[in-house]
Amino acid sequence: MDLIDALFCDVNPIPVKEALNLMGMEAGPVRLPLCELSEKNHERLRAAMAAKGLI
Repeated sequence: MDLIDALFCDVNPIPVKEALNLMGMEAGPVRLPLCELSEKNHERLRAAMAAKGLI
């Protein structure tokens, strides 16, 4: 559930694109009016992905 919660911690597709970028798949940045994932949520997502062995 931690990974799912992290993927929905912000408006989609922001965390999903960030997850793809962390895995090395070039999803690129989000387009306006969306903004980048906050540092707090970025760390939350990175930690959840690392715990599952995705990065």
